[in-house]
Amino acid sequence: MQTIDPWGSELSEDYGKIVQQFGLEEFDPKLFPKPNRIMRRGVVFAGRDLKPIADAIKKKEKFYVLTGIMPTADRVHFGTKMVIENVRYFQEMGAQAYVLIADLEAAATRGVSLEEARKRALDFHIPAYLALGLDPKKTVFYFQSENKKVMHLAFEFAKKITLNEFKAIYGIADPGRIMSAVTQAGDMLFPQLESRMPGIIPVGIDQDPHIRLCRDIIARTKSKYNFTPISSIYHKFTPSLDGEMKMSKSKPESMIELPEDIKSVLKKMKNAVTGGRESLELQKKLGGEPEKCMIFEMYKQHLIEDDKILDAVYKDCRAGTLLCGQNKQNACAYMESFMDNFVSQLEVARKKVDKLKFIEFK
Repeated sequence: MQTIDPWGSELSEDYGKIVQQFGLEEFDPKLFPKPNRIMRRGVVFAGRDLKPIADAIKKKEKFYVLTGIMPTADRVHFGTKMVIENVRYFQEMGAQAYVLIADLEAAATRGVSLEEARKRALDFHIPAYLALGLDPKKTVFYFQSENKKVMHLAFEFAKKITLNEFKAIYGIADPGRIMSAVTQAGDMLFPQLESRMPGIIPVGIDQDPHIRLCRDIIARTKSKYNFTPISSIYHKFTPSLDGEMKMSKSKPESMIELPEDIKSVLKKMKNAVTGGRESLELQKKLGGEPEKCMIFEMYKQHLIEDDKILDAVYKDCRAGTLLCGQNKQNACAYMESFMDNFVSQLEVARKKVDKLKFIEFK
């Protein structure tokens, strides 16, 4: 049995096996109205307990969407971008959005002080989330360390799990990770302390252990809290430009961060693995293989919004009329436009931070 480690970097390449092994639902884009780009294109591939969310949208009932900020790095990655796209989608469908700043988890698992975590969150991470599309008018923020209700829930929840169970879910157990995990469960259920309602957590599949632990805790605390089981939705990883399954900081030459110097980004794009043939003659004769092309994957996940344009790129590649050199030049233009827009929006967002709605705890 495979174990998914949300703090690690390894994951099975077969998403289908993950769906089966961990009891996920295959995602059907027809479930939700007006699915966004990554939902339509199969980048969002699975979920848990999605019907209550679909019903809430259809009936215009209360529900929430929640995500977190881990304020440890000075940049964000494309996986974060996809999380925010899904948060924004559910905001537009009527959800109340919550963003927690996981300063306690940063201290427990990464050794970042609460003061430094706050500074990083306010100076960069929160503005970055706004620049990626989060709606500031429909979002509530809070710091984990200030939320005593979440901390109380975490201590309650810690009594409901065993060490063996934790190891079975996460593969490893230490005090810092245990407290981090139960605190995250408290975060995911915090919105229900005021009103019982469905909630959905958009994440990468590597975060599923947190979802499973939280759902187990809900079942074990039913007599006291009667929480509504949380739902979750999962997106695939953005692959590394060298063809590996996931962009990783261990291979900086094949990953792109936000923001990043555009000259560095364009150099990486030009060196990306493509679906080209062994020779120009063969490519014109047989066509390319966009399914193997990291440039096309960047188009599909991030750079081309219009499905008709993406389809035209796919067909031209398959027909051998769009060659890899030209395709990389086109991709560089898309990426430069995207990065310029992100940097511009980041500066705009920094001016909005002091006007955001933070929960005040007494």
